[in-house]
Amino acid sequence: MGYVAKDMGQKNKLILSLCSFLIPICLWCAVSYLPFIWHPQVQITDSGSVSYLQVGSRVDKNVFYSEAQNTVDHHSAPPEGILVNPIYLPAPHEVAKALVTAFTTPPEQPDTPWFHQSLWHSIKIVFSAFLISSIVGIPLGILCGFSQKISLLTEPFVEFFRYLPAPAFGALAVAILGINDAPKIAIIVIGTLFQEILIIANTTRMVDQGLIEAGYTLGTNKLKSLFHVVIPAAFPDIYRDLRVLLGWAWTYLIVSELIGTTSGITWFITQQARYQNFDNVYAAILIIGVIGLVCDWVLMKLGERMFAWKIGAK
Repeated sequence: MGYVAKDMGQKNKLILSLCSFLIPICLWCAVSYLPFIWHPQVQITDSGSVSYLQVGSRVDKNVFYSEAQNTVDHHSAPPEGILVNPIYLPAPHEVAKALVTAFTTPPEQPDTPWFHQSLWHSIKIVFSAFLISSIVGIPLGILCGFSQKISLLTEPFVEFFRYLPAPAFGALAVAILGINDAPKIAIIVIGTLFQEILIIANTTRMVDQGLIEAGYTLGTNKLKSLFHVVIPAAFPDIYRDLRVLLGWAWTYLIVSELIGTTSGITWFITQQARYQNFDNVYAAILIIGVIGLVCDWVLMKLGERMFAWKIGAK
């Protein structure tokens, strides 16, 4: 007897969704606050008689214990400290604090943008690039999925080009487009456009052939079939594909912002890592994830309203 999955109910879905976030947070808390799990370093609170140990610095446990034993053997004041994780793994409360202070703390250099300015700059780059990619990729992908001739004329080259790493075009993009935002947008477009064409083409091919044949039976020609049958039938799934591809655009953002001018969220992360403010680094990464999640949720809800007639739209 086969098993048919039943609707779990809104409450159970909400609980499981919350657990998907709570479980990794609990693991992070355990690693951060329970010394017996993983605290490989000691943060010095009193250097004792060991001159090179500075208060607030971190050293490996083995080094600390060795120095402490030496001072005891020589009847000197031993150093004191607390077990901690490496500086690159801040505790959850430190990151939570940084999520607030990142917006209120001025930049290290007075002529550099604030965090919210860097974040907004990156958002504009992502959505500008994705808009350009979609303007080209959606119609071309639909045509490739609908027409075998266009597919054979286009997809072999697209298949070849999608294997070329987008970051490899960084130097060329700067040489052609300058050092401002244009090369960053170009890298994201290159990274998403060719994947978008192939995915949308495949989605278009998945349209029920019975619908197309029914259209021909009712007297439609090939052009009318495209606009009145294929596109309406495929668009809910194409919309879902675009939600996934938007996540890819955010991924290529980090690579694209490593070239050109010093601006955007990647530059902020790089600067904070240089000053070892890893709580700000984690905060910036988490904010990117939150923005992506919120955007996807908004698009999902919008899709549910636009395609309420589609089975499984919710």
